[in-house]
Amino acid sequence: MYYQIIRYPNNDSSAILVDYPNDCPSCHKKIIPNYNGAAFSNDLIQISALLTCPDPYCETSFVGNYLTENNSGHFYFKRFFKIKPKQQIFNDEIIKLSPSFVKIYNEAYFAEQNDLLEICGVGYRKALEFLIKDYLINKIPDKEEQIKSAFLGKCINDFVSDLRIKETTKRAIWLGNDHTHYVKKWESKDLSDLKILIKLSVNWVESELLTETFINSMEG
Repeated sequence: MYYQIIRYPNNDSSAILVDYPNDCPSCHKKIIPNYNGAAFSNDLIQISALLTCPDPYCETSFVGNYLTENNSGHFYFKRFFKIKPKQQIFNDEIIKLSPSFVKIYNEAYFAEQNDLLEICGVGYRKALEFLIKDYLINKIPDKEEQIKSAFLGKCINDFVSDLRIKETTKRAIWLGNDHTHYVKKWESKDLSDLKILIKLSVNWVESELLTETFINSMEG
């Protein structure tokens, strides 16, 4: 745990900043940032600290937000204002298959990083639809128009033959739909469960694509 002692404005007492963000919002490396100064809010319960990434290839400055609890003089790190959102990296097979999935997923991920938790689940659900429909169109191109116009659940039931893809995507849809409804059905599941199911779906799709690539390129 790291501390930075600073002076309150217009008096001699000290405030203590407790902890720093543990990664840089620009290069996303694990860091202990350099402290460059701070400003208090008018009510003295919030501090904005100017911090800088110590990595010589980055050296980006950013603002960390600190709040005190019970006017204790200790200010605890809460968040920083992201300069460049962190991206979820996908392998080339997925990027080539469904660039729209990658784009939409990372827009949802950006919303999640900015605490827009009521809308990011909807974005992840939409990303999954693009992934599965692009996967099916690639697999059975003569059904393209039918796949495009059908509900995702029907596409999975009618056209997905791989049991692993069928079962994980079906459950991801259930949780994704929960994020669009007034009353949740799956109370014991949350956003992290939805993301795990999407990750599993991505892994199974990617495994199938790679398997087909090697089989086609190495026929005996």
